[in-house]
Amino acid sequence: MDMPALRIGDLTCSVPIVQGGMGVGISLSGLAAAVAEQGGIGVLASVGLAMLRTEKSARKAHIEVLTDEIRKVREKTRGVLGVNIMMALTNFSDLVETAIREKVDIIFSGAGLPLNLPRYLTEGAKTKLVPIVSSGRAAALICRRWLRSFNYLPDAFVLEGPLAGGHLGFRREQIDDPSQNLKALLSGVLEAVKPYEEKCNRQIPVIAAGGIYTGQDVYEIIAAGAAGAQMGTRFVATDECDADQAFKEAYLAAKEEDVRIINSPVGLPGRVIRNEFVDSIEKGERVPVRCPFRCLINCDSTKTPYCIAEALLNAVRGKLREGFAFAGANVHRVSEIVSVKTLIDSLQREYRLAASASACSQQPRPPTPRAP
Repeated sequence: MDMPALRIGDLTCSVPIVQGGMGVGISLSGLAAAVAEQGGIGVLASVGLAMLRTEKSARKAHIEVLTDEIRKVREKTRGVLGVNIMMALTNFSDLVETAIREKVDIIFSGAGLPLNLPRYLTEGAKTKLVPIVSSGRAAALICRRWLRSFNYLPDAFVLEGPLAGGHLGFRREQIDDPSQNLKALLSGVLEAVKPYEEKCNRQIPVIAAGGIYTGQDVYEIIAAGAAGAQMGTRFVATDECDADQAFKEAYLAAKEEDVRIINSPVGLPGRVIRNEFVDSIEKGERVPVRCPFRCLINCDSTKTPYCIAEALLNAVRGKLREGFAFAGANVHRVSEIVSVKTLIDSLQREYRLAASASACSQQPRPPTPRAP
């Protein structure tokens, strides 16, 4: 009745939970190391790292800070470490090459289709490549392209549904569409990768994300065919999360009606916690933009109403009047800040209860005695 291990190639995690990579600066070495030490996959967010150390050139700072964060995790744990690297970043190549050189276990990549990601693998590299997708169609396209161009299949996929926090890979009208629920999307991705699994005689695990909050949720999505679950919102409300205490308290204070979908300057909808800053941008007010970093490919700093990287950095530092917090749809359910160990222990207990209840409900009932 325990959670099954999550296997990605020759990597094995005793806890099938991936901590989502959250930027700017929310999931750094403190959080990632704690999750990895508890048997899950700890993930560093690589976006905006130069903003955390501005005394050097942006390119050099990105590389140095990512290297430092990876090494800090390695000093604390031998657990599985991933790095989330968005396709939309202007320094995508630098970050991928750094992660592979530092021998991280997994690169997670979304915010676009990472169609050429395998070309960065060097001879002997063991880093696993895991694209983040929102549909079976995207998963099939990546499998087809990687197999044809690199003779390589994704080591796994993360399927991110519309209840996730932050930028979403869905149109606004799809977010509340019942047909876009996570289990339906999971079925589509599993069906899409099946021909490639059969052709190459290997499994491609699918990790489901978006709206997963309890151990029962983890049980249900694994029962539906997922190999594991990715969670972000729950890990923000932990002692080890790298965000400022004020950021975490915004999660504690959030009510269901505070969860909003905004139009991000990068052209995607995003799920946030409403505050004064969100109110101002929804009214169409502009914030003067200074862009020393040029971090996103599809951001035009001359036209954007505000700098989203700066807004996120302000928020993670606790200056929520000058930014906002991304969060998942279930953020209003967060009621306390706990340690990563306490959180994972509670998820495991809830999983076991759900598995036990399911097993009991499927046992055949004893025959009804005949009336005399």
